[in-house]
Amino acid sequence: MLTDLEAALTELSAGVEKWPAVSLEQRAALLHQVAVAASTTAPDWVAAACRAKQLDSSSSLVGEEWLSGPYPVAMNAATLSHTLSSLASGSAPIAPGDLGAGPGGRTTVDIFPAAIWDRLLLSGFSAKVWMQPGVTPADVLDRAGLAQLDPTRSGGISVVLGAGNITSIAVLDTLYEVVAHNRAVILKLNPVMDEMLPSTVRVLNPLIRAGMVRVVTGGTGVGRALVEHESVTHVHITGSAQSHDAIVFGSGDKGDARRASGKPLLTKTISSELGGVSPTIVVPGSWSKRDLRFQAEHAATQRLHNGGYNCIASQVLVVPAEWDQKDAFLAALRAEIDGAPSRPAYYPGSDSRMAEARSTHASAESRANGRLLLPGLTPGSGAAVFRTEYFSPVLAVVEVPGAGTDYLRAAASFANEQLVGTLGANVIVHPRRRKVLGADFESFLESLRFGTIGVNAWTAVGYLTAAAPWGGFPGATLTDVESGIGVVHNALLLGDTERTVVDGPFRPFPRSVLTGQPTITPKPAWFVRNRTAARTAELLVRFVAAPGWRKLPRLFASALRG
Repeated sequence: MLTDLEAALTELSAGVEKWPAVSLEQRAALLHQVAVAASTTAPDWVAAACRAKQLDSSSSLVGEEWLSGPYPVAMNAATLSHTLSSLASGSAPIAPGDLGAGPGGRTTVDIFPAAIWDRLLLSGFSAKVWMQPGVTPADVLDRAGLAQLDPTRSGGISVVLGAGNITSIAVLDTLYEVVAHNRAVILKLNPVMDEMLPSTVRVLNPLIRAGMVRVVTGGTGVGRALVEHESVTHVHITGSAQSHDAIVFGSGDKGDARRASGKPLLTKTISSELGGVSPTIVVPGSWSKRDLRFQAEHAATQRLHNGGYNCIASQVLVVPAEWDQKDAFLAALRAEIDGAPSRPAYYPGSDSRMAEARSTHASAESRANGRLLLPGLTPGSGAAVFRTEYFSPVLAVVEVPGAGTDYLRAAASFANEQLVGTLGANVIVHPRRRKVLGADFESFLESLRFGTIGVNAWTAVGYLTAAAPWGGFPGATLTDVESGIGVVHNALLLGDTERTVVDGPFRPFPRSVLTGQPTITPKPAWFVRNRTAARTAELLVRFVAAPGWRKLPRLFASALRG
């Protein structure tokens, strides 16, 4: 195996030396080929993902594999291709009309919807990127392009340590290393994802042929050999903060001592996406019974998608302690958790993490299909669920006192100060209530220190949106890594980003009309109790591969039946 790794690294060394001679137009063509390959490989990709996750091929949950696998890769690669084509023509990948002003004088960039198809397929959803304070509109336009602004400069070789949960992560991370940093990549798949090797190679084959990517499998020994290899100049990991610290400082007592002293063992640069404990904050209002059921299913989806094995899964539901609809909402939540389809606990260590969560929380409720609810928690209680990412179907309910802006401030303070990680936060708010709160609500959003914020939309929609940067809130360090250092995805190659804010409809179509939200989106295909999710997601991927008006009726019909 070590001989194979040496050969792969030798080939990448040759490839990265030739890369400066590859024009931007040629790079754009390669990425277009990756996008096409993601679409054509999709059926085999999804089948392999189902085998890896022990998922019955007839389950509606197969839709998760279509939407979180080939779909974001096809969209990201296509958008990167368009970005490079724009740069090749001497234009920025964004237009001045996309720029706006946000809270605190920040510059914002409208990134979604970007085309007519976006407005139809994810009707009612939108996304903005907030730049870091002090970044001007001129700065955004000048810096968009990252390493492709100097395509002849080599970034060396990166080892990408792939994730073991969502099948698109490893491919998306690889694309970003190549395009945003001009790095050749040796991608090591997580052993949980060994089934994905053939599909991953097929999708990345254009860059493999160009000498910029190699894909390998293996355990921690292979990963360690790659990280320590003298040819490797950079490391990117998607995983846990513990895995990051083991790479940077070493393991055991010696590793802890190095971390405490701020003296890393790793001598090369590292970027990371590390998850955390993500909150969903409910803003009180007057909701109908159908609103309560829909938003309960929304909250359950944010925890149970992919069995709970998501870095962006919501682990703490924040509700107003004095809300007169709190009990009705929590009753609906229990019903949705119990009614969601069962699935195998495929991710290693899930059972032991569940047992730990159960034993350390006195209020623990065992729900249907092995799920765990931890109700009745309060801020300041020091509950383990605030500091431990259980990476399994565990959901805590925290009751925060206060009303109006006092509640918003208390909820934001709790999320920022007591929950580990900064990857994403969700907010559920009735449009009328948001309008009443006005500037106070916008200040509340500004106060949340998370890399992606979803308002009436799960933050995972930001993951699906090709142009959105994905990563923790800026400010993480090697010794306090939170949800990671740097961003990925970011297909417009924006520099100096702070966060992405995604907005979605509070109600699905047709009830959305009653709240004045112009959307034709029914129950989203990623909801765990969507009956036609598999078929709808498959049709969506096929539509993205070759858009056309004639395909829309069948796609919409399937979505409406969900």
